[in-house]
Amino acid sequence: MPSNQSPLGALPSRFRRQRILIIGCGDVGLRVARQLPPTLALMAFTSSPARWPELRAQGITPLHGNLDDTKTLQRLAGLATRIVHLAPPPNDKPNSRDDPRTRALLQSLRLRSLPQALVYGSTSGVYGDCKGAEIDETRAVNPHTVRAWRRVDAEGSLRLFGRAAAVRVHILRIPGIYAPDREGGTPRGRLLKGTPVLNLSDDVYTNHIHADDLARACIRALWRGKPQRVTNVCDDTRLKMGDYFDLAADLYGLPRPPRMAHDAAQGELPLVLLSFMSESRQLDNTRLKNELKVTLRYPTVANGLRS
Repeated sequence: MPSNQSPLGALPSRFRRQRILIIGCGDVGLRVARQLPPTLALMAFTSSPARWPELRAQGITPLHGNLDDTKTLQRLAGLATRIVHLAPPPNDKPNSRDDPRTRALLQSLRLRSLPQALVYGSTSGVYGDCKGAEIDETRAVNPHTVRAWRRVDAEGSLRLFGRAAAVRVHILRIPGIYAPDREGGTPRGRLLKGTPVLNLSDDVYTNHIHADDLARACIRALWRGKPQRVTNVCDDTRLKMGDYFDLAADLYGLPRPPRMAHDAAQGELPLVLLSFMSESRQLDNTRLKNELKVTLRYPTVANGLRS
């Protein structure tokens, strides 16, 4: 790819042999890799040898290991100049509010020369329920679920690491990720099942980002992200959850989902889904545009779903 077509622009010579390590190289991680210029050395930390052919086909060197095995983490020390950390905290201890994976990773990185930058994919769930208010990154975290508390723990560990080790850590707070070419990445499956949404009076604001725009934000944060900084990664859409599913149903030519009261939903819907229906917020993406200089390819979910 010519440098003037690279998502990073024309790279100075000192960046051309940067070694990029992707931890948690799933769908978004692969999109990050595809958008990076070939002058960079790409690596992915994976516990599954079955994924090696897929990674190598993308020009990524697989590194076998497991975030739950500290011995395998030691090989990562001094290996990468920049790291994208997209791996989730463990879920084997449902009541635990800690993320031992991120803590173990940071401990291993301290063993040798440190990376220049580390980008972490967190969740907008750390804000908790904001009663539909528009919020920016100065909003205090107020997690309502154990799942979100684990992300708060990871964010805290990363920011302490960044300050102590003089590593530029940048945290991306990510809402719902979608894309037509992502497994389960559209509302179609839920619409076909006829899963209800909330009545307008009970409904909550929901936020979204197309997977390709999220990948571009990860890349920009690797080079442009301010140290120990948080950025909301969302598009410009301002829709309540029910309206989002109505929009998708109309685009797909499917029936709109039935509506129900929140009290009635508590007896019919899974707890995880109910937790998303209990938090309402509208994320401000000014930092994404002004600081990371991301121009959204899919500024609204209507644009992205039509693609």
